[in-house]
Amino acid sequence: MLLRDFEASDTDGVLSIVGDERVTYWLSFASRDRAEAQSMLDGILKRQLETPRSEYYLAIADSDSPETVIGFVRLGLGGVKAADLGYALRHEWQGRGIARAAVSRMIEFGFGDLGLHRLTANIGPQNTASMRLVESLGFQREGTIRDHVHTNGAWRDSVSFSLLEGEWQPAAV
Repeated sequence: MLLRDFEASDTDGVLSIVGDERVTYWLSFASRDRAEAQSMLDGILKRQLETPRSEYYLAIADSDSPETVIGFVRLGLGGVKAADLGYALRHEWQGRGIARAAVSRMIEFGFGDLGLHRLTANIGPQNTASMRLVESLGFQREGTIRDHVHTNGAWRDSVSFSLLEGEWQPAAV
């Protein structure tokens, strides 16, 4: 697994994530068609060029095939030294520890390289696997945000988690 900036040729990889209802069921948006996936990628590519960057939306790629997008991980910068964390993997790549490794690297990047103080992750209440993942990395449950996102035709709550820079335990080298 490696993290890299998205490239213009990543449309199929993006679509394999955001076009799959088995994946987007857990996300804050409904499945997207090819045109919507392309539009999403175009926005990511545009924001990659910002100085300073407002987000780090990175492709999770297969180490053996770096052009193959298997997921994404995102830090959306906002507030004072704060960012929102998001991530998703293609359905067939889930359950292998890849999301945990990618999120761990992004946390290290956020606190180490970007000098952030706080990370937040908002997760759907039925997404127990994702909640376990962030809790295993030290995030603390803060509470429920009622009717937080409108997705798949309905309002959905989110469970909010946070991690502060002083709570982060970097991985041993």
